[in-house]
Amino acid sequence: MFNHMSKLRLVARLCRCTMGRKFVVGGNWKMNGNKSQICDIVSFLKTGPLNPETEVIVGVPAIFLDYVRVNLPENIAIAAQNCYKVAKGAFTGEISPDMIKDVGVNWVILGHSERRQIFGETDELIAEKIAHALESGLKVIACIGETLQEREAGKTEEVVFRQTQAIACKIKDWTNVVVAYEPVWAIGTGKTASPQQAQEVHRALRQWFCDHVNASVGESIRIQYGGSVTAANCKELAAQPDIDGFLVGGASLKPEFVNIINAKQ
Repeated sequence: MFNHMSKLRLVARLCRCTMGRKFVVGGNWKMNGNKSQICDIVSFLKTGPLNPETEVIVGVPAIFLDYVRVNLPENIAIAAQNCYKVAKGAFTGEISPDMIKDVGVNWVILGHSERRQIFGETDELIAEKIAHALESGLKVIACIGETLQEREAGKTEEVVFRQTQAIACKIKDWTNVVVAYEPVWAIGTGKTASPQQAQEVHRALRQWFCDHVNASVGESIRIQYGGSVTAANCKELAAQPDIDGFLVGGASLKPEFVNIINAKQ
């Protein structure tokens, strides 16, 4: 994947900067939950205990953003699961970054595979949405990842590099971006990329940032893994040098999410 000198350079960079990237775990509730269920989730998150060295973010259905913000402790951030690329207008059913900020929420998840696969969102549209969200003052979890067919065709890197390049064409400052690598074939299927498979893609992505954005971004950008992360496999995944956290789906609705948050302990 890399030539010898590229490997040496990347190892040297990792030695300098891995400790500087704060582990970040996101829970994407997707289209799940009601107020009663949310109370249960809030309860186990409050009970914890949660590793104070891990940043925690929960992605909440838009209609419950304000309700969750009021009820969650301040050490857990909240994310919307989508927003549009402009501030306002005749876009029925959409929400804007300004609306998200107005209810006290500071994060948004964009580019999730379900938005790409089910709703047909293109690389270009996702990049425009990310750029507008950042310009509006939100922080972004930007999702990328390949399908099973693409992986089997040996196109994993081609796909994730293309998706990341689309974003890089629209933004210059990556400070408020967390990248979430989600192999589509491992989302909700019970299949998980092995720690070695996940690390290989994360390492390639970090090198891509070093080569195509700059070394500083390559060293500092946090790259989450998302794809059927559970309490059983989280510690081995978290031990990989280029995995800086997780974006968790179904397991974030269950008490085991606490174990996943604490994967680095």
